[in-house]
Order: sequence, then structure tokens, then C-alpha cells
Amino acid sequence: MTKRLKIASAQLNPTVGALEANIELAKTAYERAKNDGADILVLPEQFIIGYPAEDLVLKPAAVEDCKKLAENFAGMTKNGPAVVFNLPWLEDSKLYNAALFMRDGEITDVRKKHHLPNYGVFDEARIFTRGPLPQPIEFKGVKIGLPICEDLWQEGVASHLADQGAEILISPNGSPWRRTALSERSAALGAKVFNEGLPLIYVNQVGGQDELVFDGSSFSMSAAGAIVQSLKSFVPDYDVSTWEKEAHKWVCKQAKVEQQLTGYEADWRAVCLGLGDYVNKNGFKQVILGMSGGIDSAMAATFAVDALGADRVWCVMMPTKYTSSESVEDAKACAERLGCRYDVIPIKPAIDAFNDMLEPFFKGLEPSTAEENIQSRSRALVLMALSNKFGPMLVTTGNKSEMAVGYATLYGDMCGGYNPLKDLYKTEVFALADWRNLHNPDDLLGPENPIPQRIITKPPSAELRDDQKDSDSLPEYDVLDDILRGLIDEECAVETLLERGHSTKDVSRIQHLLYIAEYKRRQAPPGVKIGTKNFGRDRRYPITNRYRDAVPTDKKL
Repeated sequence: MTKRLKIASAQLNPTVGALEANIELAKTAYERAKNDGADILVLPEQFIIGYPAEDLVLKPAAVEDCKKLAENFAGMTKNGPAVVFNLPWLEDSKLYNAALFMRDGEITDVRKKHHLPNYGVFDEARIFTRGPLPQPIEFKGVKIGLPICEDLWQEGVASHLADQGAEILISPNGSPWRRTALSERSAALGAKVFNEGLPLIYVNQVGGQDELVFDGSSFSMSAAGAIVQSLKSFVPDYDVSTWEKEAHKWVCKQAKVEQQLTGYEADWRAVCLGLGDYVNKNGFKQVILGMSGGIDSAMAATFAVDALGADRVWCVMMPTKYTSSESVEDAKACAERLGCRYDVIPIKPAIDAFNDMLEPFFKGLEPSTAEENIQSRSRALVLMALSNKFGPMLVTTGNKSEMAVGYATLYGDMCGGYNPLKDLYKTEVFALADWRNLHNPDDLLGPENPIPQRIITKPPSAELRDDQKDSDSLPEYDVLDDILRGLIDEECAVETLLERGHSTKDVSRIQHLLYIAEYKRRQAPPGVKIGTKNFGRDRRYPITNRYRDAVPTDKKL
């Protein structure tokens, strides 16, 4: 029995469905592990098909192709390291999320995921069959447990493996980013490790997949629950940890320890990774967006330049008679700082044409949001025409506060392929703008101090009518966002919001706006999940919904 193991953790960025390309990434990692003298290479959860593949794994041809490629890959292990290889696995007409153990040129062991997450962004119970409690595998005389992701978060699997004599845990993961990810992982998994007295090698996927971003941030823990290895956040990474057995315990003797990211930098990089991978993995060469001179479009443009480079970002200002000279100046100044293409296309001719067309029907009626929305939809028409003609993907710019209360125009400023701000409240948009102006990490592609200060400090406005400000229609954003966090992220009772000092009038109105805007959000483009509960995969409210949490009467009217 060996008393020394070298375990290679390959934190890689797959593309869902790109089986051959994903295998090539795995082969490159395997050759590196082989050259480094590793005993075992560990790949992330469902790596060959990408995670989450959703209903793609219900396609028999895809599952069969995964199996064939896995069998071919196993042949590489005849003269090299063993591999922990995860994939959708069909057995006895049942589909499992399975970890294969490959060695000596073949697949020697199959371990099936026992706990299938069915909450939040996960719905594995819909597509996979639950596996039995897994037994350890034996490699070079060492008993190794292979819990797959959720198996470490729930009770039963780790303790069962310990009872069966496991000496070390190796876990492939597909754990998406949210602000609480690092603290949740270290607390939950550290408790399992400490309770069972088994060290853990945790290998996570990195990259963007539609609304989800995987941060990587792979790590290893000692049997006491201390972090002994950590890989980088939001980028592919690789490391070989060296473990030796001392007094019946496996101890990490060598591994790198990187600083893993939290706070505003983590939020920023998550958005850049999600946007960049969405654009690149879907084959777009460029993005286009409407540049209004406001904070949201400036932030969307900055995210895009940081993720893709200035030469792949096209900003278009589309002024009307309501657009202030300051907005025109600010839009141009921001685009110039970013170094991206910037054009001005006045949309007055389009608005005049629509007004002329509708004049017989609108005659005698006071102007309303109908006329305001014509402006927004005219801009969408221009941007989509440019997108269709020249090929760039249209990026939308609405923040979570606006999306929550419906302060956005369907088929207008909501029009596009992806929204990097979708899960950022307005107050978070301002905070991140300040952070980005003060920080310029080396691997971001944008410049220093990209956002003109006046864009950050001026009162937000849609500029669809004279002297319009967001505060005309909504509470101040610090008030609005606190109410929305309570209603969305916390699902708290309205009494709790009143206890925070909010008025009955504000709480009642914002709750109503939140519910009636559901039909808009269902038609909105995807965007990066940042917080604990995003619109889309996390929060699935019915569109037709007459329920309202009763708001008690108070004196703050």
C-alpha cells in the first residue's frame, strides 16, 4: 500500500454539448498531470458534456457519445495517472450522474450520485436517477471515497464512506457562484471533513453557462477541516497536491494556496466571465448596446470591454429631444475612455413617423407611457437592425431594481440577447462602478477609471419626457432596494419590512409592482446570477397570480 499520493486538480472551463472540445481540454490536463508525475487526475462534475446540461442529457445520442469518448479516454490511463471522470451514465435503462474511476487503460469503477439537488437553480431529480450509497474504491491499497458535489452537502454519504473505511475524499463539483459561495462551502464541507476525519480534494468547474457562472475556487482540506490548497477564482487553473500518510491520516505536504475572491471584485469578475463566455461560446464576434449617458449603459459597456476587449464592443447613442446635452457628452466620454466604437444615430425621424401613424388613434388623449415607450422601442429597432446587418449580439442594460418593478420597456430597452446587470440592484450598480474606477486588475481588458464621475453622481433618468427622474416614479433606490431584497431574496413577511422603517404605502406598492411585472421578466434575456436568488432559475413565480401578502395599516403613509 502506497503512503504517498500526488493528486492533480484540473479546474477547467467546458462548453455544454461540445464533447470533442471538452475531451481535448481533458487530454491536455491529462498530459500535464502525467508529466508532473501525478497518481490521479480529477476533472469537474459532468465535465465531458458540461454542467448543467439540463435536458440535453435526456438525448440518448448525447449520452451514448459521452460513453464512447469516456471509454476512449480511459485507454490513455494504461501508462499514466488514474482519472476521476464524471458524466451522464446510462445503466439498466436508468440515467445517473456518475463518477468513473479510470486506470490501467480501462474504467474500473462507477460511483453514482446519491443526493440529487432539487432546489434553487438545480433540478437534477428531474433528469437523473438517485444512486445507492457509494462504496469507496481502492487504488494502490488506499480506500478513496468519490462523493459527487451535493453528496457532500447532505447527510449520509460522507459518514457512510467513513464507515466503509475511506481514507480520503475526492469530489468532482459543479458548484455555481453566488456571493455566499465560498463561506457556504468552507462551512458546510469543513464540517463534514472534520466530523468524519477525512481530508478532501474538491475540484470545481469554472466558466459561464447561460445564467450561471462557475467560479472554480477549487480547494483541498486537511482532516481537521483546514484549507491546505486553493486554486484561483473565475479562471481555469491546475495544481498537483502531494499527500503522505502519517499516523493513519493523510496529510498534505505540498500544494499552492491562491487568494480566492470575494466582495466587489468577485461580483465584477463573475459578470465579466458570464458575459464573455455567453458571447464566445455562442459564436458572436462582437456586441452592441445603446449608450444613453447613464450609469447602467456605462456599466454594461465597461463589463463588455473588460470581458471582450474594446475592439469587440460597439456603443450607439440614440438621442431624442428629451436627451440632455450632458447625457450626450457623458456617453461619448465613457466610450472614448473605454476605447470602443461609438456612433450617434438620432431617432427623431422614427418617433415622428410613429406619432404620425398613431395620431388618428391618440388624438385628444393626454401623452402617457405609450409615447415614452415608442422612444424606447425605436431605439431597440435601430439596435436590432444593426445587429441583424452586421452580426453583433445586442446587450441589454436594465438592472435588477428596474426589472423587479417593471421599470423597463418590453420590446424596447429589454430587447437583446444577454443582460450583464440583470442580477444587480441599482445600489449595487453604483457601488461596483465606484469599485471599478478605483481598481484595474491585470487580466481585465478595459482601461483604468473607465466611467466618468458625472455618470455616477447625476440623478438617474430614463429621459423619455421633460425633466424626468427615476425618483418621480419610484422610491429612492436605497429604500427601493431594501424592500426588494426583503421581498425577493429573503421572501420575508411585509411586517418585517415595516419593522425596518418602510412605509405601508411603499411596501404595498412595490409588492404589487413586483408581481405584475412577472410577465415582462419571463420575456427578458438571460443574465449572470450574482446573488442568492435571481430572476429566472432561482425565482419561478406564476405570471397569473392574484396573491398579495396583506400589508397592515400603519401611520407611515
